[in-house]
Amino acid sequence: MLQPGIRRYLKHGTLPQLRVFEASARLGSLTRAAEELHIAQPTVSVQIKKLTETIGLPLFEQVGKRLYLTEAGQRLFAGCQEVFRSLSTLEESLNGMRAMENGRLRLAASSTGKYFAPRMLGAFIQRYPQVDVSLEIHNWKTLIDRLANNQDDLYLFAAPLGRDDVVTQALLPNPLVVFARDDHRLAGERQIAFERIAAEPLLMREPGSGTRLLAMKQFELRGLTPKIRLELSTDEAIKEAIRAGLGVSIMSRFTLGSEPEPSRLICLDVEGFPLENHWHFAYPAGKQLTATARAFLDFARLEAKGLAMEGLEHCEL
Repeated sequence: MLQPGIRRYLKHGTLPQLRVFEASARLGSLTRAAEELHIAQPTVSVQIKKLTETIGLPLFEQVGKRLYLTEAGQRLFAGCQEVFRSLSTLEESLNGMRAMENGRLRLAASSTGKYFAPRMLGAFIQRYPQVDVSLEIHNWKTLIDRLANNQDDLYLFAAPLGRDDVVTQALLPNPLVVFARDDHRLAGERQIAFERIAAEPLLMREPGSGTRLLAMKQFELRGLTPKIRLELSTDEAIKEAIRAGLGVSIMSRFTLGSEPEPSRLICLDVEGFPLENHWHFAYPAGKQLTATARAFLDFARLEAKGLAMEGLEHCEL
């Protein structure tokens, strides 16, 4: 809230008046001030008159042919220097924001994004080492809450949101596959009916997970009810449960991205799978992206091509 004492300075275009006053006081002449500012001398006189009325005290006194500052004028001149220095500092700070090389990037991604988002950010930092970056990993529900509160610059979802109040841009394929242990009784079979998967003990992410929402939708579309054996809060826990022979799971193929030689995990050849899906960048409609965020969007699209090929190297059917 503005302090009542400064309201008078905000009513009459005070900054242009201060500009004229500073030049007149520094040069000791209204004529020379007009010449420096490339404006007519009557305009200078009008601006000084308006500023004097705003201040409520005389700012100059004429002694002979020379112009002198009054005590109020001297204090105002010192204040001008401070205001202009502050504005200069502010402009330097804003220039840093306009120049993406010195900017800041706050990225929030859904849980599976941890398998590739750090590498994408790392490549971005290698190109722009002065950028200050941060990465938050959350489940789908928390990510939605952060987006609603505009807490980050960009959000990375494992599926499109389909909302009019959110801008989304597809980044790279995020196919869902059915994981099992390599000695599972369905291993090696081709074109397995989805009904047979519904009969298997299923390992699922916790409620609020984007992967769970996508998986449950597949059962609903087919009028099937899955036999959920365990609900686990991380992909790592699900993979360990699969290795322990506790069941099968529907997850992003990117969950194997950090495992060059995935231990005992295979993808079952199920009808309708891999399920087509895409990672999407998202941000609130109307949000003004910073230069850094726009640069990262462009960079990520190029980097995504390599990540997509890498994802296809794992779990070939």
